[in-house]
Amino acid sequence: MTDHDAAYRSGWLPPAPPTAPQEAERPARDDAQRAFGDRRRPGWRRSGSGLLAALAALLAKGKALLLLLPKLKLLTTSGSMLVSVAAYALIWGWKFAIGFVLLLLVHEMGHVIQLRREGIPASAPLFIPFLGAVVGARSLGDDAAAEARVGLAGPVLGTLGAAAVMAAGFALHSELLQALAFTGFFLNLFNLIPVTPLDGGRAFAAMAPWMWFVGLGVIVALAFARPNPIILLIAFIGALDVYRRWQALRSGDPAARAYYRVTRGQRLAVAAVYVVLVVALVVGMDVTHLARAISDA
Repeated sequence: MTDHDAAYRSGWLPPAPPTAPQEAERPARDDAQRAFGDRRRPGWRRSGSGLLAALAALLAKGKALLLLLPKLKLLTTSGSMLVSVAAYALIWGWKFAIGFVLLLLVHEMGHVIQLRREGIPASAPLFIPFLGAVVGARSLGDDAAAEARVGLAGPVLGTLGAAAVMAAGFALHSELLQALAFTGFFLNLFNLIPVTPLDGGRAFAAMAPWMWFVGLGVIVALAFARPNPIILLIAFIGALDVYRRWQALRSGDPAARAYYRVTRGQRLAVAAVYVVLVVALVVGMDVTHLARAISDA
């Protein structure tokens, strides 16, 4: 008699719960199945069906991911835009930050549209706070003229976007929109500095090689006059790119020579668009400039 049974009989405890049957009391059939396995379904078939189920689930998930890829790209662009808006809002406030990021988007879409017109698949813009935005593409065109068209397309559409904001600012008497237009004009003018990775450097790929060094000299002079990390980074990248282009031409590589073989008409067209853009942007900045009132201390 166990202690529990004794306590029960003395009236101190309720009856003990029934215990599970012992192994020895199980049917012999169960012992045989444990000893020899289930003969009705071989082990390899059981494990194989589990593997097939897992594989099917994996393929289903993979198919779902493929269907979601366009949405993921959209999420990447919109997500990076939100991060940029939050970053710029810390400096300028959220209203100006939203307008500035939208102007960047218009500028970058100019590159995307032209790349696709050249038959080159281009990704949606990816925004990087305080550095602008980038567009992914396998190349910038088949030759330097195509590279110039892609490079100038951003400032062309960006200038039109800033002009639209300027018109809205004057119509609504909004200094916020006027300031945004000024910033948009300046942004596109800065991008026309003739050195890569800026758009002006892409345009100058179609110009005479000696002009590459002129553009590099401009950015180097600007780096000394107004030193800051971004200008210094652009000057460094520009120097590497000019060296790479010059070495490719001097090597006599037929592919390089074919790439930079641009007709006189193409060079004149690139130069004309470039000059018109510079003039329009300078005038736009002058028209939208807001004089800051300085109060006496």
